[in-house]
Amino acid sequence: MSSDATLYNEEYLQIMKTFDSLSDMSCNRIELIRDLARGLNYKTIGLANCVMFNRETKVIQAFLSKYFTVHSVNCKYGRLRENELFNGGSTRIICNPAGQADFLNENNCDMNVSIGLCVGHDMIFNAQSSAPVTTLFTKDFTNGNDPAAAVDDIR
Repeated sequence: MSSDATLYNEEYLQIMKTFDSLSDMSCNRIELIRDLARGLNYKTIGLANCVMFNRETKVIQAFLSKYFTVHSVNCKYGRLRENELFNGGSTRIICNPAGQADFLNENNCDMNVSIGLCVGHDMIFNAQSSAPVTTLFTKDFTNGNDPAAAVDDIR
């Protein structure tokens, strides 16, 4: 039954209650992440980004560092080579979403923020993260990184 309140543990209830108390729709998503983390008394934020968004991640890290300890890790973390993961692959450096989650887990992040991770890679990162994950934005190569614009493409 999808309306069953027992689906929500104490952590989930606290996240929802805290968000409801601060959500007045006057803040952008980065500010809401800050406010939610502050309301939950989080001390450490993790940022997991695609290398395409290194510049944006540095700006976000500088902003959030005013309030929290921030750890950042891009998708090429650990310099994992394709042939290390797949038999016979090339030696090119590939994305490492499980490694990103592991790095942030080791740094005891209270909350992680996904920034432009690829489809599928975000699933692995979210599954491996010990901390709750929110997505700041996603990658979309054909729509200027605005996946909502794809709705018009498929009509």
